[in-house]
This record gives sequence, C-alpha cells and structure tokens, in this order.
Amino acid sequence: MSNTTASLRRKIDSAGDLQSVVRTMKALAASSIGQYEQSVRALSDYYRTVELGLRVCFREIESGAVRPERSERTARTAVGAIVFGSDQGLVGQFNEVVADFAIRTLAAKPGNLQVWAVGERVHSRLADAGLPLSGLFAVPNSVKAITPLIGRILIESDVIHSASSPLQTGATDEIGANPTQVAELHLFYNRPKSGAVYEPVSQRLLPLDENWRRRLAELPWPTANLPEVIGGGTTTLRALISEYLFVSLFRACAESLASENASRLAAMERADKNIDELLENFHAAFNRLRQSGIDEELFDVISGYEALSKSKKPRRAE
Repeated sequence: MSNTTASLRRKIDSAGDLQSVVRTMKALAASSIGQYEQSVRALSDYYRTVELGLRVCFREIESGAVRPERSERTARTAVGAIVFGSDQGLVGQFNEVVADFAIRTLAAKPGNLQVWAVGERVHSRLADAGLPLSGLFAVPNSVKAITPLIGRILIESDVIHSASSPLQTGATDEIGANPTQVAELHLFYNRPKSGAVYEPVSQRLLPLDENWRRRLAELPWPTANLPEVIGGGTTTLRALISEYLFVSLFRACAESLASENASRLAAMERADKNIDELLENFHAAFNRLRQSGIDEELFDVISGYEALSKSKKPRRAE
C-alpha cells in the first residue's frame, strides 16, 4: 500500500515539475509573438515605401513604355524555393503544414528544383519527401537575429544574388532574364491569423517581371505631386530592388517566427490543460488509496478491540 501511494506521489511531483516548465514556455512564446508581430507592422510602411520608389524608377527608366517579355525566359528551367520552419519542437503541426504545402506547390512546377530550408525540423520533413535540398539555415531566436540570417541567405544563395544582378541601364526587359539563372524563386512560410491560428502561404520573389511591374503601377501615389529620380535611375533601381528582396525575406521570416510561437503557445496550452487533468486524476487516485488505507487501519483497530472484548468476558464470569 505504501509503495503504491509513494509511486503516485512521485508521479504527482513529476507532473507538477513538467507543468511549471510548460507554463514557462507559454510565457516565453506569448512574449515572443508580440515582438515578431510588432516588427512585421513596423516593416509594412517601409515595404510600401520601397514599392513606391520602384514604381517611380520604372516610370523614369521606361518612360511609360513596357516591352514584351523576352523569349530567353522560356529557356530557364530551374525553380528555387526557400521554406521557413523551426529548429525546435513542441510546435504542433507547424513544420508539417508548411512543408506539405511547399511539396504540393513545387510538385506542379516544371523544371529542376533547388530548395533551401530554414530550420532543422522542416529540413528533415523536406528531405523525407525527396526534395533536392541545397542548404540549411538556422532559425533566428530574436528580431535582431533576423537581419544576419537574411544576409547569409542573400550571400550564400546564388539564386537570389545572381538573379537580381543583371540590370542594364535603360533596360525594360524582365529583370533577371538570364537563361542560365533560376527561372523562379518562391518563399514558403506560415502567416499568423487571428488568435493562435496560422496558414501556409507562398510568395514568388523572383523574377521581377512585367506582372510585378504592373502591380506596382497600380499603387496609388499618396500625394498629388509625382517625384522624380535624381541621378542615375538604374543605380537607384538596383538599390531599391536589393531593399525589396531584403524586406520580403525579413517579413517572411518574422511572420514565420510569429506563427511558430503562436503554434507553440497553443501546444503548451493544450499540454497545460492535459497536465491539469492528469494531476486531478493522480490526486483522486492518491486520495482514494489513502482513504482506503485509513479505512483498513480503522477496521483492524476495531477488529482487534472486538477480539479483546470477547476474550475478557469469560474471565469476568468465572
């Protein structure tokens, strides 16, 4: 009896320690969500400013004329992808959702695939699916660590670095239209929604083609005065395109991190609830065993008392 109650006591203590760890992780995840969502909101205005600047540059360089896309684009067959996941576990189906979405989307893309993974967990998922992986990047653990990660991606990934470089002065052909480069580059990541919900999304980062320019042309200018580009239009265009790539990658990474922590928060809330139920069951079982032990001891006392009482009655009669 004592061994059983002692075993339950150890289980109760272990579950209590685990619950304290879970609640600590809940607090960390909740605080992390705020900083990543705040960084995305702060980036939105700058992202729009970069897009407006690109619109002005294209207007200056092209003088309102857009040439048809060059035929060389059909010669390019490689398709690149960057998939943002997590390094750590306890995030529910976070990595499975974005990996399966990327696998389904890339399966419909013709040509050779080149895939980069951000996070060991999603890297393993993509490797199990048989995708050709070209690199692995560690997931940043704070907002400040996102910038070094984006810098490494821009440097180490020849897809991004080379596909954004072939710009010529006055050119109106598709940016990066080079038959030796990757035809398309896609970003796959989870985007947070209301509450702890997120959804997998994709963004085509490259090429910066006529459709992309047309979307920029539709952006309303915030004032009545249209600006002009001072100095070399192509130099400014290169700088803005570099900022556009950086901001797009930064936003994708920040939204992925916000979704990761939202998923971890939801997982920890479920774990906390399950531990509460487990502790309730343990305490109920412990109390039943303890009460059963007390009842048995009382029964032994009463039985002993009755036995002594019966043994004393014959002596009194004599």
